Amino acid sequence: MNFFDFVLQYWPRVVSGTGVTVAQFILATILGVAIALSMGLMKLSSSKLVRASAITYIEIFRGTSLLVQLYWIFFVLPLFGVTIDKFTAGYVAVGMNIGAYGAELVRGGILSVAKGQWEAALAINMTPAQRMRRIILPQALVNMLPPWGNLMIELLKGTALVSLISVADLMFETKQINSSTFLSAQAFGIALAIYYVLARFMVTPFMRWLEDYMARKMGRA
Repeated sequence: MNFFDFVLQYWPRVVSGTGVTVAQFILATILGVAIALSMGLMKLSSSKLVRASAITYIEIFRGTSLLVQLYWIFFVLPLFGVTIDKFTAGYVAVGMNIGAYGAELVRGGILSVAKGQWEAALAINMTPAQRMRRIILPQALVNMLPPWGNLMIELLKGTALVSLISVADLMFETKQINSSTFLSAQAFGIALAIYYVLARFMVTPFMRWLEDYMARKMGRA
């Protein structure tokens, strides 16, 4: 079977798997950003208990394998009475893992804001929440967006692991096609190309647009 015949026969499954991969990526991104922001702020808290909680979370999820975390969420949690369907378990595991890495980017971005900005916000009698929301976070976001772009690409590649708990994403469909046809070059070649296209023409342009938008908004363009 030549390449074009292969694509013609299996494109519906490839498209279906790509759709699941994109859904996993988007949901994991939303969860990961929320966790990163929460844990990053918690790590900067003056409360030792809050700070310790954030450090514990970050160290556990950065220090262990994403694959092990995925298996724990899907296979081990049911032993404790917490059952999560495979689709949800997939993006939750990826999102929680990326959130731990993103928390350090959030913390670093906040600490990179000039001390004078903190003092100015304090001088006009802003509350801590107002200072963070209106002065510090917008500037920190501009500083942290470039490394977040790399993290988003890592997140996209990390979604491939959800195929190991039978989520019918692009990698799962590719492995199923390969096991029935043994046309490894065609099957994995298409998967390779699709992951590249998603990273190069979806994630990267969006993150660059967001960087430019925030820079213009902050008057740095």
